[in-house]
Amino acid sequence: MAKTPYLTAPPAGATRMPSGIPYIVGNEAAERFSYYGMRGILTAFMTKHLMNADGQLATMSGEDAKYYFHLFASAVYFFPIIGAILSDLFLGKYRTILAVSIIYCLGHLALALDETRLGLAIGLTLIAIGSGGIKPCVSAHVGDQFGASNQKLLPKVFGWFYFSINFGAFLSTLLTPWLLEHVGPHVAFGVPGLLMLIATVVFWMGRRTFVHVPAGGVGFLKEVFSGEGLRAILKLAGVFAFVAVFWSLYDQSGSAWILQAENMDRQWFGMEILPSQVQSVNPLMIMVLIPVCSYGLYPAISIIFPLNALRKISIGFFITALAFCITAMIESWIDAGQRPHIVWQIVAYLVLTLAEVMVSITCLEFAYTQAPNKMKSFIMAVFMLSISLGNLFTAAVNQFIQNPDGTTKLEGASYYWFFVIVMFATSLVFVIVAKFYREQTHIQSDQTNTEHAFEVVIPTRSEHS
Repeated sequence: MAKTPYLTAPPAGATRMPSGIPYIVGNEAAERFSYYGMRGILTAFMTKHLMNADGQLATMSGEDAKYYFHLFASAVYFFPIIGAILSDLFLGKYRTILAVSIIYCLGHLALALDETRLGLAIGLTLIAIGSGGIKPCVSAHVGDQFGASNQKLLPKVFGWFYFSINFGAFLSTLLTPWLLEHVGPHVAFGVPGLLMLIATVVFWMGRRTFVHVPAGGVGFLKEVFSGEGLRAILKLAGVFAFVAVFWSLYDQSGSAWILQAENMDRQWFGMEILPSQVQSVNPLMIMVLIPVCSYGLYPAISIIFPLNALRKISIGFFITALAFCITAMIESWIDAGQRPHIVWQIVAYLVLTLAEVMVSITCLEFAYTQAPNKMKSFIMAVFMLSISLGNLFTAAVNQFIQNPDGTTKLEGASYYWFFVIVMFATSLVFVIVAKFYREQTHIQSDQTNTEHAFEVVIPTRSEHS
């Protein structure tokens, strides 16, 4: 193998935070601004601003917008499988991220230039390929910067990594709805595209500080199809199948909840909040709840009920069902001709955000540590496939419930209660399944400028046993 000017394994004995982390976090903040800024206005764009080729309004119904929103979200989280194979088999994480970032930028450009369904289709397809291809590689690239001697910093880094995601998301979900409403789609989609370009440049600037773990090549295939690799995939796929139901509910905060907010009293301190702006409270709450959970809630619970990853996920599932109970109650008030205040949906966001902290962040770290070393990106993609399946389920439900006369089989609050029942039943079954899961942690070894990293395997006795 040709020599590389880059580190291919974490430096021996390193105990501090890796020097490449600020570049990864900065890149992630800008990339997430671009993605959530575009995603945050997607439903509003399809229902209020979509044009035909003649320059006339040709908007979608609310049900159609929900269907296409979740179909797009499903595609975004399907393409990580392709990105992971490209990364782990051929290019490595760093080069894969740079390559698909170009496709990502072109997708934003298509949305910014063309307000028709053709522009929407081209833009969303390219963004799904680009964003999806990046996702498993960036998360795994974070973990690759750490060896056995500083792995204790991983939970903190994944927390700050998630913080950066939500910092970018908070700013974009406030700004882009305002731009769409007051300036128009060209600028509203163009600003996220500019941020994606900045994200790519920031990532490139950190190239000499990163640990570049080489692509696994044939070794990747051997590990995937080895007994250990297949066991890891099957075990984690069993967990992530349940997580898919969580995402089915969670991602409706970008579709059904926005449409619900249109029928609520959004006056706040003398100003009217746009429906798409309400979701900005989610990333803001994330930034508050990450340290609250890490340094307060989790240690307090562990005193009487020792927490591990699967127990956090279990609790998060039940909390998700509770969040949808609140939105079902809101919808029942709307069905009765009332106009409830938006503060009720903000309470629902608070509950859903707590669930997100307990499920999503935990799954990121869990997917990395439970994956054999040559399969880090691939296992991250398996986790993200759960997001794809969850959104595909929601899209299928929204398509199935539509009647030919324009009505739906799940009118009003019954739509939300349906998902409450699905989530609650999933939570109960997961508690039982989680008891039988046995953890085995895989971490990169400490080496300096060697061509291959050895694997540190740390058997972990499950707290459930």
